[in-house]
Parts: sequence; structure tokens; C-alpha cells
Amino acid sequence: MVGKIFKDFSLLSAILILVILVAIFGILYSYASDAIHTFGWDFLTTTTWQPGEDDDGGIFGGYIPIVGTLLATLIAMLIAVPIAMGIAIFLTEVAHPLLIKPVSIAIELLAAIPSIIYGMWGLFYFAPIIQQSFGGSGVGLLTAGIVLAIMIVPFMSAITKDAMNTTPGVLKESAYAMGATKFEVIKDVIMPYSKTAIIGSVILALGRALGETMAVAFLIGSIVKLPSKVTDPTTSIPVLLANNFAEAQDLELSSMFYLALILFAVSFIIISFAKFYFLGRKR
Repeated sequence: MVGKIFKDFSLLSAILILVILVAIFGILYSYASDAIHTFGWDFLTTTTWQPGEDDDGGIFGGYIPIVGTLLATLIAMLIAVPIAMGIAIFLTEVAHPLLIKPVSIAIELLAAIPSIIYGMWGLFYFAPIIQQSFGGSGVGLLTAGIVLAIMIVPFMSAITKDAMNTTPGVLKESAYAMGATKFEVIKDVIMPYSKTAIIGSVILALGRALGETMAVAFLIGSIVKLPSKVTDPTTSIPVLLANNFAEAQDLELSSMFYLALILFAVSFIIISFAKFYFLGRKR
């Protein structure tokens, strides 16, 4: 009896997740339908975001916020992945036992800091450094990417550390007994054994970076302009939605739902590809 109840509850939970996923897509598509019918696929390549006046609905294109979202996420991942892997390796194989617990607690605290705090900190700390080093206003893709990287490092490093700790001691001891160095044990034993969880941590961080709003809103510049270099200000899909959603009406509002639908689709496609392709190959 208890087993049947548990089975039915598990099945209901799984179905509920699918229903929620389909419902989100349906609602976004419903509200974005006007913009989809008006602009079609040209929305993806149009760089103009100009509300109209009176009866003129305006011209709206998602190319710039889409590019801004992808570039900021790419910068964050390029910075965060090696740092997170290094932290996890240090805590599992290199650090003195007295250091492991304090550093692990510090990482967990970093993960718990609200994103708006990261945004304010980045604006007053990293933006002046970027300005002095590269010129410009200090806010732009690079600043947003750096702070995004700092935000997602705790997630990746914590999950990767826990995964590496599950490597059986006998495997590592056998490798050492055969003359392997610590680097070889990490590269050839620990990393392959925990590869599935490591890729999962990267996917989780990628999803967080794609949808981050408040911290990026402080740092990316919030300008609908295609950046010519990595330090230029621009905007992203979440930032554009957060800044303009309250005042948007009619076609502009529908265009913002179109952007939200695109973000939903991009996140779903990237994460699904990473999960089913990379994890499938690694098994």
C-alpha cells in the first residue's frame, strides 16, 4: 500500500513538472503571438528597439539583447569553469584538513548572497577597475561577465567538490601504488569518475547565468546597442525585460514576451543539448 502511494506520488510529481513546462511555454507564446505575427523570424535579426507613437506600434528586434545575453554568459563561463574546477580540486586533494571546512563554508556563503548585492558590489568595485584598465564607463559586457562568473563559481565548485569526494579511495590508492603523480591521479582517476556530476554542475551554472537579472542590470549598461568590444555597454534579455516591462504596452509588451519565449527556448535547447549529448557521450 505504502509502495503504491509512493509510486503514484512520484508519477504525479513527474507529470506535474511536464505540465508546468508546457504551461510556461503556452503562456509565453500566447502573449507573444502579436509580435510573432508582426515581425516573424525577422525579430531575431533586427537591431532596432523603438516604441512607436500614437497608432504606430513601433519596431522591435531581439538581436541585441540575445547577443548580449549569450556574450555575457560566455564570458562568465570562460572565467568560472576553470576557477570552480581549481577550487574543487584544491579542497579535495590539496588543501590541509584544517582549511577544508572554513573554505567550504565560505563558498556556501557566497552562494547565499543575493544577486542585487553582487550587482552593487560589482558596480562600485569592478567597474572602476575596468574603467581604469580599459577606459570607457566601466559598465559593460566584461564587468557583467566577471560578476556573473563570481556568482556561479560557488554552485559549480560545491557540486564538483562533493562529486570528487565520492571517488573510492581504493582507486586513488591503486593509482598511487602504480607510480602515478597527484596530477595524474586527479586527471586520470578523479575527473573521469566524477565527470557526470561535473558536467551537471556546469549545466546548472549555465542556466543560472543565462537568466540572471538584477546583478547584470547594474553592470551591463542597459543600452540597446550592439557592442563593438568586450567592454562596451549593451543589454541582455532579462535586463531589458526588467527595465521596460512595467511601462510596455501593446506591441512592445508582446515583443517582450517574444524575448522571454526566446530566452526560454535558448535555455531549454542549450541545457538539453548539454545534458543529452555530453552526458550521453560520457557514459
